[in-house]
Amino acid sequence: MRKMLFPLAFCLLSGGAAAAQDTVDTLRAGTAPVPVAGPVLAFAEKSHDFGDIRQGEKVSYTFTFTNTGTAPLVISNVATTCGCTATGWTKEPVAPGKTGQVSATFDSKGKMNRQHKVITIHSNSATGLQTVSLITNVLPAGNSQR
Repeated sequence: MRKMLFPLAFCLLSGGAAAAQDTVDTLRAGTAPVPVAGPVLAFAEKSHDFGDIRQGEKVSYTFTFTNTGTAPLVISNVATTCGCTATGWTKEPVAPGKTGQVSATFDSKGKMNRQHKVITIHSNSATGLQTVSLITNVLPAGNSQR
């Protein structure tokens, strides 16, 4: 009797576990993502590589972001890692679902070799501080061939 009872109990328990897993999978598949309360800063891309440039050149790039949150997003400041990078940004509040921009210009005067400049965005985003970066390789000035 004991020999029959153990396999029977095993079959019943494993069948119940499989049914419970099916229920969990069904619940997960039907669950929509819950939006984060408040503003959320989401960049389309977090870095830009200019490739090779010549010493003394200035290069610019504009990062686009979307407010994927539920309240207006306000950027209060944009900080750089050195004085060689100038920035600008959307000053007015960005409504949920709308886009804004952070622009940056890197001046390679006095720079050589690989450069990686980090730009920190201060805002009221629920996700906290965000960073984007500019990457380039500065070649000596004078030779016009790249």
